[in-house]
Amino acid sequence: MASALANREDSLCLGVDPFWSPLAMIITQDLLLSNFFRERIILGEEFLPTNGPVVLAPTHRARWDALMLPMASGRRVTGRDCRFMVTVTEMQGLQGWFLKRLGCFPIDQNKPSLASLRFAIDLMINSQQLVVFPEGHIRRKFEPISLQPGLARLVQMAQRKGVIVPVIPIGIAYSKAIPSLFGKSAICFGKQLLLENSDKEATENFNLELSRRMHAAEEAALKAVGRL
Repeated sequence: MASALANREDSLCLGVDPFWSPLAMIITQDLLLSNFFRERIILGEEFLPTNGPVVLAPTHRARWDALMLPMASGRRVTGRDCRFMVTVTEMQGLQGWFLKRLGCFPIDQNKPSLASLRFAIDLMINSQQLVVFPEGHIRRKFEPISLQPGLARLVQMAQRKGVIVPVIPIGIAYSKAIPSLFGKSAICFGKQLLLENSDKEATENFNLELSRRMHAAEEAALKAVGRL
């Protein structure tokens, strides 16, 4: 399976570059995050697995989310990288050039390609840490969460290959809705959630429970930064 992963990775992105990835950690974690936010709070670290396949399912409130996740769950913490599934538009231009070298790969939300889906499954089969924003886009308001169906389908596809994949609900919050200089940031990991089977009722219950746990994790993060 490792060879299949490498072949699909070559067709979609450039993997985790041994030069750009460590440099990105220094720039984003040691310089940018530490100087922009006066405090970075991590809650529920005990729920974050350090081995085996896992899908991280965070709320999405700002572009800073993509920097907060590697800080709290990336190589320095778990020994493995965050493999982000991102939209096709985010993989374009100069930003896309860097994302391709940091292990990110594209997905067309309206018409997902078979190659992208198979690559995501290969990552899970190979015990990688996959990041999917299940809301599908940035939402500024703290309100009941509505999820896209893609994450549950990915987990089901992996389970058909014999791989049980826990999903970690995550809430991310900032002291202001639009993060500001010298504000606070917080990320909260919740207890893992498993999709028991593939029937329609189980999938609906899974999505409802995941949205509830993401909302609860976000609530904890908001309390930590003083917004609740």
